[in-house]
Amino acid sequence: MQFDRTRQPLSRVAKGALALEVILSIGALGGGLILMLAPRGEIMPLPLSALAGSPFDTYFVPGLILFGVLGLGPLIAARLAWLRHPLAPTAAFVVGAGLLIWVAVEVAIIGYSNEPPLQAIYGILGVAILLVALRWLLDVGLPRVTGMHRRPFNRRGSSA
Repeated sequence: MQFDRTRQPLSRVAKGALALEVILSIGALGGGLILMLAPRGEIMPLPLSALAGSPFDTYFVPGLILFGVLGLGPLIAARLAWLRHPLAPTAAFVVGAGLLIWVAVEVAIIGYSNEPPLQAIYGILGVAILLVALRWLLDVGLPRVTGMHRRPFNRRGSSA
C-alpha cells in the first residue's frame, strides 16, 4: 500500500512524534541488545539481585521485550509517520502508552532507581510521546476503517 508523501509535507507535530520515536527506538534497541548479549549484567552493570521478585532469572527476556516492543515498535511507528499513513498518530499514541506501561511495571517489580535516572528519563519521554500523539490525533482525528460494512442483526442477535 502506497501513500503519497509528496502531496503534503509532514506537520510539526508529525515531525516531533517521528523524532521522539526514533530517539526511543535507538535507546531501546541498544539497551535490549546489550541485555540479550550479556543477560547477567556483564556489559551493563545491573545486579541480578534487582530481579528478585520478578519472573526473570536474567535480563535476557526483559532485553528481548525491550528490543522488540520498545525498539522495533517505535521504529515501525516512525516509518508510518514518514509514509503519512493514517494510522501513524494512533501508532504514536500506542508507543507512548507502551513506554509508560513499561516504566510503571519496571518500577513496580524492581523499584525506582536514580543511578542512572533512566526510569525518570524514559517516563518523561513516554509522556512527551503521548502528548504529541494526542495533539496529532486532535489535529487529524481518529482513522476511519473503510471497506467494512455493518450487517444488520435479526431479532435473535445473529447477523442476517
